[in-house]
Amino acid sequence: MIPLSGLVTDIYAPSMPTMASELQQSEGAVQLTLTFFLLSYAVVQFFAGSIMDSYGRYRITLISLVLFILSNLVIAMSTSLGPIYAMRILQGVAIGCIGVSKRSFFVDVHEGEKRKHYLSLMSIVWSIAPIVAPFIGGYLQHFFNWQASFYVLAGYASVLLLLELLFSGETLPEFRPFKRKTILKDYGIMLRTPMFIYGVICSGLCYGTIMVFNLSGAFIVEHRMGFPPVVAGYVSLVMGMAWLLGGFLGKALIDRPFVPKLRAANMFGIITAILMIFSVAVWENLYSLVVFAFLVHVGVGFIFNNYFAYCIGRFPKMAGISGGFIGGSAFFITSISSFAIVGLVHPQDQAGLGTAYLGMTMLIMIILLFLIRPGKVRKD
Repeated sequence: MIPLSGLVTDIYAPSMPTMASELQQSEGAVQLTLTFFLLSYAVVQFFAGSIMDSYGRYRITLISLVLFILSNLVIAMSTSLGPIYAMRILQGVAIGCIGVSKRSFFVDVHEGEKRKHYLSLMSIVWSIAPIVAPFIGGYLQHFFNWQASFYVLAGYASVLLLLELLFSGETLPEFRPFKRKTILKDYGIMLRTPMFIYGVICSGLCYGTIMVFNLSGAFIVEHRMGFPPVVAGYVSLVMGMAWLLGGFLGKALIDRPFVPKLRAANMFGIITAILMIFSVAVWENLYSLVVFAFLVHVGVGFIFNNYFAYCIGRFPKMAGISGGFIGGSAFFITSISSFAIVGLVHPQDQAGLGTAYLGMTMLIMIILLFLIRPGKVRKD
C-alpha cells in the first residue's frame, strides 16, 4: 500500500507528451493533472488524520480503494481533460486517506527503536514507486497508449483491495473522541514545535524537487532531445534509483548528528545544481542531464528520509492527526513549489532544469542553515 501514492504520480509521466498531443492540449494543461492530484492529496490529509483517530483506519481505507479503482477506469475512458481533472482530484482524496492510514500503522503497532527502524524503512519502501512506475509507464506507452497506465493502476488497486479484505483489519489501539477543542489543541501542539514544522516544510521542498523532474523531464527527453517514451521511462527509473539510494544512505547514517548531515546533503545538492548549469558549455547531452539530476535526487532523498521519519514518529499518541498534518502540509508545499518553479523557469534543457533544482535547494538551505539550531533536535 505504501508505494501507491508514488505509482499514481509517476507511472504516466512518460505518457504526458502523448496525452498533450492526443487530447490537443498544452504541456501546462497536462501538467495540471499532476498538480491537481497533489493539491487534493495534500488538503484531504489535514482532515483524514483526525477522522481516522476517532473512527478508525480500516473502513475508510476500503472505501478509498474502491473510489480509486473507479476513478482510474473513468480516466482511461475519457477523451477530454475535464473528467480527468475531476478524477485526479478524487484520486488525491482517496490516496490521501490511504496514505494517512498506512503511515499511522507503524506508529500504532511499534514503539521505540523498532518504530524508528520501520519508519525509516517505510520511506525506502515508498521510494520503490518512483523507480518502477515510470519504467513500467514507458513500456505501457510504447506498446499500448497513455490509457494503459490507468488500467494498470486500477488492477493493482483491485489486488490491494482483495488483500485488505482477506488479511488486514483495524490497528487503532484507542479511539479518540472527535471533539473540535481536542483536535485544535493537538494542532496547536504541533504548530508550537519548530523542528517539526521545519521538517514538514523541508520534506515538502525535497519531494517538490523530485516533482520538478516529473513535470518537465519527459518533455525535455522526448520533445527537446527527440528520444522515445521508453527512454524517458529509463531516465525516470534512474531518478527513482537516486531517490532510493538517498533513502538507504539516510537509514545507514540514522545515528549520525541530525542537522549537520542534512546540511551537508543540501550543500552537495546546491553545488551539483550549479555545476549542472555552468557545464552546458562543455557537456550537455542525455548522459550529463541524467548524471547531474541523479546526484541532486540522492541529496534530497537523503534529507527527506531523515526528516520525514523524524516527523512521523514525533507525536505517537496522535499518530493519525500528526500523520495527516505532515502529509497534507508537505505535499501541499510539494505541489505549489514544484508547479511554481516549473512555471517560473520553464525548464526545457539541462541549464533550465539545473536552475529549477538550484531554486529548490536554496529554499531548503534557508531552513537548514538559518532557521534550525542543532541543539533543538529532540533525541527521540
